[in-house]
Amino acid sequence: SIGFGITKLRGANAVQVGRDVKAKLETLRAQLPEGLTLEVNWDTTTFIERSIHEILFTLILAALLTGLVCWLFLGSWSTTVNILLAIPTSILGTFIVIYFFGFTLNTYTVLGLTLVVGIVVDDAIMVLENIYRHREAGEGKVKAASVGAREITFAAAATTLAIVAIFLPVAFLKGIIGKFFFQFGVTISVAVLISLLEALTLAPMRCSQFLEVEHRGRLGKAMDGLFSRLSALYLRALGPVLRHRGRVLVGSLVFFLLSLLTIGLLRQEFIPSQDMSRFTIRFQTPVGTSLDATDRYFRQVEKFLMARPEVVLFAGSVGGGSDVNTAQAYVNMKDPRERPVDPEKKRRLTQLEFMDVVRRHAATIPGGRITLQDISQAGFSPSRGGGFPIEFNVRGPDWNVLAKSAREIAEQMRQSGLITDVDTDYQVGMPEIQVVPDRDRAADLGVNMSTIGETINAAIGGLRIGKYKDKGRRFDIRGRLLAPQRERPEDIARLLVRTANGEVVRLGQLIRVDQEPTLQAITRRDRERAISIFANVATGASQAEAVDRSLEIARSVLPDGYRAVVAGSTKAFRESFDSLWFAFGLGILVAYMVLASQFNSFGHPLTVLLALPFSVSGALFALLLGGQSLNVYSMLGVILLVGIAKKNSILLVDFTNQVRERGVPNREALLEACPV
Repeated sequence: SIGFGITKLRGANAVQVGRDVKAKLETLRAQLPEGLTLEVNWDTTTFIERSIHEILFTLILAALLTGLVCWLFLGSWSTTVNILLAIPTSILGTFIVIYFFGFTLNTYTVLGLTLVVGIVVDDAIMVLENIYRHREAGEGKVKAASVGAREITFAAAATTLAIVAIFLPVAFLKGIIGKFFFQFGVTISVAVLISLLEALTLAPMRCSQFLEVEHRGRLGKAMDGLFSRLSALYLRALGPVLRHRGRVLVGSLVFFLLSLLTIGLLRQEFIPSQDMSRFTIRFQTPVGTSLDATDRYFRQVEKFLMARPEVVLFAGSVGGGSDVNTAQAYVNMKDPRERPVDPEKKRRLTQLEFMDVVRRHAATIPGGRITLQDISQAGFSPSRGGGFPIEFNVRGPDWNVLAKSAREIAEQMRQSGLITDVDTDYQVGMPEIQVVPDRDRAADLGVNMSTIGETINAAIGGLRIGKYKDKGRRFDIRGRLLAPQRERPEDIARLLVRTANGEVVRLGQLIRVDQEPTLQAITRRDRERAISIFANVATGASQAEAVDRSLEIARSVLPDGYRAVVAGSTKAFRESFDSLWFAFGLGILVAYMVLASQFNSFGHPLTVLLALPFSVSGALFALLLGGQSLNVYSMLGVILLVGIAKKNSILLVDFTNQVRERGVPNREALLEACPV
């Protein structure tokens, strides 16, 4: 087979390029001679298409569900449609900003739009519900719209700016993840700002013209009754809570601290692995193994894979450049629903489970080793050819010390139980012939070093002694010994050189021939000698725990003057989590400053922000119960939650303040405002 790859130009639409290429392949297939086939082995654009289609479907579904919930709560289609008009206004307005910022429709911009669907209607709901309340009290359309919108303006502005305050720090994250989250943060911030503008201008205008207090149907009356009972129940519970404020606060604090213990029970990883039905395999036989021997090992793995019913396509290549002892392969599996039921597990295997099956089988084949890579983990690595969840390099001045330490670190990592597929870029074992001349003996006979070097070069390596042309092509004429005369180290000793007085002596009298294993390459990082170590996380283990254990092993093995430095995906993982925690803290600080300026108070923002610990508790318990990990996406969810959780608190505090302005005492103001 012959393989070739096609990459898009910078700025081109990846999905469109993929479609054009596949359309061209269809025309080329018709022109192929009989017996030849043309197939696509590896197509990353399908994942882009699936991802965007899935998120766009979720975007539409979110809008429909939002409409359904609004209808159930408000009991009126006219009010529901009034609110839903905020979605296209905000989303389409955001598309305009995305266009002028030069963003693309990618996972993060579309994900931001999807998540914001439920948020952009919040301001419209608050405004419309308050106007509706005034209409029910008998006020006219225009007055109800004016007074109702004015009452809610502060709360709506405060909640929107609080969300923007959370996402501004996210937009300035460092590292690879910051490039993506910048677009995510800008998308959400723009969408909620446009929704605020819509809620304070267009929504009251529509209500002043079209909002009617309709006759409630059976469902509407049922919902009204439900909320009346909930309000009464809430009021009965609120009284004792306000009487025992100290106990409630202490109990809440204990609950929050207990919830933080769940962090230790959660797996921590950069991004969760996804079943993409694709993975890569890297084969390696001992250094010095011939191409044919590597191919024989490769065929054994290939035979196993092609016999598995889960595999659709297997494409590989043996050798590459001077590395004749290496090979790589791409494995395409059937989609998860189409895979056969495994007789041992009694169910369909996931991609990660099938990769474990391949590992176990490869361990039974002597003469080589394999490293498997999940491509869903490879997209965020800044290092070329990286993408392993665990990547670091050991650095120091002495190469031999580094090599010995790297071997010991890799072995201890394999024994830890947290790590699998441990490999390094340290390759030793290539035999090298070292010719060591006896300078004193050579000087006595009048043989200089250049004569010895030129003789060996001409006899073993060969010299170009001429050229000739044939049928328009030019060929070199090289002279050297025949193959049987230059295959063994002792053949060098039999070569002849001429002394200064014209006599001929054997090189064996003037040199010593040593044979030693040597390195294929010496690698450096930041002007230091370095050996890279990379590995996968064992199934079910935490990436954070595996990384910490690997670095702990490295530090215990390395002597003074040598160090371990994280790289690739591991570096991106640590940078991203540090940046997200920083963004989380800075977002809360900025939110406090925004709220303090809006409320003109140092105390009210603290009251509002007291909701945040319990939103975090709920998120942690949800991750634990769902068997999910703490990763970049769940961290992003927590940050988004911080922005949303403040909305209820802002409404409560603002409405309570409005009641207190009428001279109502604090406790009575709470009992009146909170149920409303």
